[in-house]
Amino acid sequence: MTGLGVVFRPQLPPERLRAVARAADEVGLEELWLWEDCFLEGGISTAAAALAWTERVRVGVGLLPVPLRNVAVTAMETASLHRMFPGRATVVVGHGVQDWMGQVGARAASPLTLLGEHLDALRALLSGEKLTVQGRYVTLDDVALDWPPERAVPVFTGATGPRTLRLSGARADGTLLTASTSPDGVREARRLIEEGQREAGRGGPHKVVVYLLAATGPDADARLRAELAAEGLESAPGVGVAGDAGAVAAAVRRLAEAGADTVVLQPTGDEPDPEGFVRFAAEEVRPLVP
Repeated sequence: MTGLGVVFRPQLPPERLRAVARAADEVGLEELWLWEDCFLEGGISTAAAALAWTERVRVGVGLLPVPLRNVAVTAMETASLHRMFPGRATVVVGHGVQDWMGQVGARAASPLTLLGEHLDALRALLSGEKLTVQGRYVTLDDVALDWPPERAVPVFTGATGPRTLRLSGARADGTLLTASTSPDGVREARRLIEEGQREAGRGGPHKVVVYLLAATGPDADARLRAELAAEGLESAPGVGVAGDAGAVAAAVRRLAEAGADTVVLQPTGDEPDPEGFVRFAAEEVRPLVP
């Protein structure tokens, strides 16, 4: 079955999260995703709150920018979420937006090297290893978690470009793709991820999650067009969907057929009814997605 989720956009104030998270739990939505966009809302703090306010919905953070975070802190916070809410958290790490990283003095000369070092150390720490590392960016001296997760935790990375997609296949357990990814883009991402897996001698499943910009309601077309234009995607084929549950489900199925394991509906930044959008996804779209 294709997984289905919804993004809580950080354009909404943090105090709106409780109602949206509870609505997701009540209607049986599988996944609620959060962002750590600069300079809006913290990913781990909002994830912990959403998990505490709910009983069953899984909560993803996509993504934590690695230039902002020491890998030991990332590991501690991820492990804490998994110890408190086993099996319900997904934490994704990635480059972050380089202009934002520059604004806070954290821009790396080699983002790919930094991400690779962060992924290697994070996976090892979460598996309970004690590490001493002297890398270009990651330095650890006899570091181990006192409270590692009690079971294996997949580590995801966000990726868009070819080199990062290959790196994800080689050194991560799953990949998050942005809402600018068409079905053809998902196919190409899968190819590059699998290429990275082969080069690293890794086998096994690699989960792909993709955001889908979606709008519904009487002004859906206008809101979708405005958001695509703002993102410079107005001429991008196969990106975004506006319409009723049938139209949205068809777009979800196209991404799933292209290789996505989970599709996360991303409402427009001006979505007027976030709780209603959650109910729409769970009650109307979900039954149409096998």
